[in-house]
Amino acid sequence: MDTATALLIVVVALIALATLWAGYIVGKRVAKARFQREIPAVRDEAVKRSRAVLSGQLTEQLAPYLPEFPWNPTEVRFIGKPIDFIVFRGMDEKRIDEVVFVEVKTGESRLNPVERSLRDAIQEKRVSWAEWRGPKAE
Repeated sequence: MDTATALLIVVVALIALATLWAGYIVGKRVAKARFQREIPAVRDEAVKRSRAVLSGQLTEQLAPYLPEFPWNPTEVRFIGKPIDFIVFRGMDEKRIDEVVFVEVKTGESRLNPVERSLRDAIQEKRVSWAEWRGPKAE
């Protein structure tokens, strides 16, 4: 290989490296500018979602004490997951007439797959009673 060919290869390699480096720098600046433009919108959306979740959790906890809540708060027991409350209607009179499963939702929220499957099991009367006794103490 002669000197001219070697020099041409070196020049082409340097041009290729300079082009790659310039592309990297331009891409980095474009991405940074785009990211900085989108940060406020992403933050606002995250804050809105966080507020909605916190508002929903607060409403869940306070629901039995709100005037619109249709059951007696003293007959309501908080469960949390997979359902918010179980209502034991009639418990205050020492006789339970009905057991009601209650899921509290706010805004546009919907049942998740586990909540839907629980609702379906209850509506299809796939509910049973079990009694378990631990070992006898001696």
